[in-house]
Amino acid sequence: MTQILDGKAVAERLRGQLATRIAALDFKPGLVVLRVGEDPASGVYVRNKDKAATAAGFASRTRHLPESTTEAELLAEIAALNADPSVDGILVQLPLPAHIRAEAAIAAVDPAKDVDGFHPINAGRLASGLPGLVPCTPRGAMHLLAEAKATLRGARAVVVGRSQIVGRPMAQLLLAADCTVTIAHSRTRDLPEECRRADILIAAVGRPEMIRGDWVREGAIVIDVGINRLPDGKLVGDVAYAEALPRAAAITPVPGGVGPMTIACLLENTLEAALARRA
Repeated sequence: MTQILDGKAVAERLRGQLATRIAALDFKPGLVVLRVGEDPASGVYVRNKDKAATAAGFASRTRHLPESTTEAELLAEIAALNADPSVDGILVQLPLPAHIRAEAAIAAVDPAKDVDGFHPINAGRLASGLPGLVPCTPRGAMHLLAEAKATLRGARAVVVGRSQIVGRPMAQLLLAADCTVTIAHSRTRDLPEECRRADILIAAVGRPEMIRGDWVREGAIVIDVGINRLPDGKLVGDVAYAEALPRAAAITPVPGGVGPMTIACLLENTLEAALARRA
């Protein structure tokens, strides 16, 4: 029987573990989210993050700046948070308004407080096999692979997607776990056959149900990172879930799979950043 990887349950358990660790500290790790503008999805994410962080014992707050905020003003806000000793983690909520360069904002965050794991220094440390803060969604996917009791050493892993946020760091984490890793994407020749080789298939291409059931090898573990809204409002992943379900040994649903893990791993990163800064 296929194992359904319940990201909500795993995330709740992880948040509980973090709360226990924080309760034993003599301080509350500080997390600040910088949100610019009125993107609706960002608003939902930030509210959920604030609720989860507060419940786990973090000192969490959101700095909501107007759409008219200039790049220079945002960079000044980041510089002030970098210098604030009570702030352990800084998250610049994406997307930013078109007149602000995301790469400039990300690079301005102190790498030691970069709990999104996007700073070039943290990306370089991950690629070099050195410790650092890791992007939250790939980190959450690794927790789900552990939940599936996946044997990673020597496994053939295929990551469909090459973004800096998910695909590339996901591949680096799998490589560090001794997988044999292939990064594929929408322009890969014979993508279905590449997917069929995978013991572990990570879908992060951002196209609704692009990966069909017969692309999944019997007994593979499928982690679907995609969250796509169809015209009728239904949320689906990058994998045709109903088709893949009977073929996979374990699979994440959408919603309720990788999504809940992202906030939990943001909090995990924040606690690690706080402890590292005070070591």
